[in-house]
Amino acid sequence: MNSKLLATAAITALLATQFANAELVISQNGETQKVGEAAAQPAAVTKAPKTAKVEKVKPSNSTSYKLDPNHANVRFAIDHFGTTTNQGGFYGVTGDLNYNPAKNTGSINVDIPVNSLDTGNEHFTNHLKSAEFFNAEKYPTANFKSTKFHFKNGKVTKVDGNLTLLGKTNPVSLKATKFNCYNSPMLKNAQVCGGDFETTIDRTKWGMDTYVKMGFAKDVKLNIQVEAVQQ
Repeated sequence: MNSKLLATAAITALLATQFANAELVISQNGETQKVGEAAAQPAAVTKAPKTAKVEKVKPSNSTSYKLDPNHANVRFAIDHFGTTTNQGGFYGVTGDLNYNPAKNTGSINVDIPVNSLDTGNEHFTNHLKSAEFFNAEKYPTANFKSTKFHFKNGKVTKVDGNLTLLGKTNPVSLKATKFNCYNSPMLKNAQVCGGDFETTIDRTKWGMDTYVKMGFAKDVKLNIQVEAVQQ
């Protein structure tokens, strides 16, 4: 009995030794590797995708651009009898920009859809669209057309032009608080130029004199944002 147990133990030990020293081969992706070699291989490192960079660039000379309605709006603010400030805006603004900084020239023609007016309050919005103010039904579109771009050190500083509103046209000057060009990663790297502008106008010059005699302010501050895509 003891001799059988000893023989069995000896055979088991021999098999274990041979199994440990054997060069086992496995298949991975159609290739063969030894177990020892597979353990020695470092894990593959997956590189994170590079983040798209927004690159500021110098615009091409004599380039035409089309305004992006999703990034073009005109917002207004007017004092309300010395208490609060009434605010609203026009959205979906469209138009064309021609911009040549090498020659310090530019031009822009902008259409402002009056029916896009929004104040965040339906009753107030409808009142402003009425004949007492913007008369959106009779004059559905306002327009700004530039007469001169002003530059300093290659940067746009001011844009002079004519604003047509309620069928009347008067000159206005827009101060540029920011203006740049960049290649947009969202638009297949297309070049985009645009900026922020501001001015203050006297609404009575366009015939909008509602409540002025009652003390309602006539000066309206305008903030204009435009971005235009290279064509």
